[in-house]
Amino acid sequence: MVKNDVWIREMASKGMIEPFNQEQVRKGVISSGVSSYGYDMRISDEFRILRPSAGMVIDPKQFDAVCLEDFRGEVCEIPANSYVICRSLEYFRIPRETLAICFGKSTYARSGVIVNVTPLEPEWEGYITISVSNTAPVPVRLYAHEGIGQVVFLGAGDLCQTSYADKKGKYQAQKGIVLSKVDDK
Repeated sequence: MVKNDVWIREMASKGMIEPFNQEQVRKGVISSGVSSYGYDMRISDEFRILRPSAGMVIDPKQFDAVCLEDFRGEVCEIPANSYVICRSLEYFRIPRETLAICFGKSTYARSGVIVNVTPLEPEWEGYITISVSNTAPVPVRLYAHEGIGQVVFLGAGDLCQTSYADKKGKYQAQKGIVLSKVDDK
């Protein structure tokens, strides 16, 4: 069952999304805030831009942050055929009876931009780390503090047996842009 805007407003009043846009903001910006069955999250002004070098290979098991350049600003240009990593402006606390998935905004999709976010598991919390790919052969601009993706909340009939918090997930309560990690257990 998809959670509606009334449920989202109620949960937000309990700290599920901070800061929270009660209404959908649209005029002159890429929309953000409450939508019919979800929440349009914004991106912060913190970015990590890929700066490839000859012979470089990205290994998700041993990610070398040297290939990423830190950038802070209101507008971030993604180089052609490249990507950036950023984070949501909002901090999320997902209830135990809820799973959330995110889809990129159509405004960006129509510009060749793909927004990738993994599912937000029950009882996960933190700023969402977002990978934004530019499939266009020219640079594309991202606008800080504006919408980047719609988070859709799915309700469960029963509580999950093991939540993200229960299993002490490695990305729990992340505060900034968090790169890939592999457990050494």
